[in-house]
Amino acid sequence: MLQNIPQDLFSKIFITDELESRPVERADFLKEKIAIQDLAARMVTDPDAVLPRFVQLAMQMTGGGSAGLSIHDEAGKVFRWLYLCGELSAFEGATTPRNYSPCGVTLDALRPTLARHPEWAYSWVSDANIELPEVLLVPLSIGGTEPIGTLWVASKTEGHFTSEHARVATELATFVGIAMHVKRGEELIQHALEAQETLTREMNHRVKNLFALTEAMLRQTLRSSATKEGMAEALSGRLRALASAHSLVLRDSSALGDGLDLPALVKAIVVPHVRDASSYDGQIRIEGPALQCGEKAASSLALVLNELATNSAKYGALGADGGAIAIRWQEQDDKLQLHWTESNGPLVLEPTHTGFGNRLIETTVVRQFRGALEYRWLPGGLEVSIEVPTAALLI
Repeated sequence: MLQNIPQDLFSKIFITDELESRPVERADFLKEKIAIQDLAARMVTDPDAVLPRFVQLAMQMTGGGSAGLSIHDEAGKVFRWLYLCGELSAFEGATTPRNYSPCGVTLDALRPTLARHPEWAYSWVSDANIELPEVLLVPLSIGGTEPIGTLWVASKTEGHFTSEHARVATELATFVGIAMHVKRGEELIQHALEAQETLTREMNHRVKNLFALTEAMLRQTLRSSATKEGMAEALSGRLRALASAHSLVLRDSSALGDGLDLPALVKAIVVPHVRDASSYDGQIRIEGPALQCGEKAASSLALVLNELATNSAKYGALGADGGAIAIRWQEQDDKLQLHWTESNGPLVLEPTHTGFGNRLIETTVVRQFRGALEYRWLPGGLEVSIEVPTAALLI
């Protein structure tokens, strides 16, 4: 059984060997050359017209009564009839089973195939009231390596097609396959150039934003620092936080796809503030999922986390023996809820004045993200609750 067809019936229908025994006419190489030139010119001026013209030329040069392409669908389960011409043009767009059709036999063999009266074996042909005394089928591949379907030419009489017809159709199919391969390569190059141009524009945009943000931080840090050493330390930490956020956004390509690796961002920013970064496990606990987040929002979150970690290292749990912090977050009701909890730290009282770091946190959370910020000054350490709309994080 082949394609659910009895072996004796299969052998009766597929008569490819007869091609070699039939008398052939003298080859018209000039006609072939003109046909190839026609296809080449259309590839340059109107690529979309190449396949329809290919079918027309194949039918004309083999003397068939109708012709078309059977192209794989994406799943490879059916063929779709395209660019039909001649008597069967009314069946444009019809589909046939991949593994129950003469086209499937041709692709399995990967060579020209001759069939007679396929309606004797294939019910979908007979059900459509199609009579095909003889059909010549030729595989169509992109670049000779990627089979995408078959060219078929039907004749109204038996004994029509010869090995010369098979050769001509194969030559045309080979040229078209190579042309399609070249066209695909050109499209890939064009897409790569467009992607490179987009990347260049995006990088220019990011650099401008980075310069603007750095300039603003420099001014604010200068105004809020009592000494040049203090200024250098504060500015250095903020720049490191920005660098960490920038690196993670680039690595993830787009936070709108798989989401920003927020656990990695938190770790990259907080761990450097631990006294012994090689053994931070006992001091820092990080819990939360990846987060959909844009570049600007990721940089802002990095600055907020850096200010909290800096203050903790100077005055809170990260600067104390046995001190620890837990950073936890979750998404709930279209909001990000982030909790910063310090424990076993020194007693820290609520500050009497607001420094630049705290103003930066408040400006980011409340004004930029339109969120809410709450501090709780407890005997064991500081607790901070941050809640922002997840939609605000997509910028």
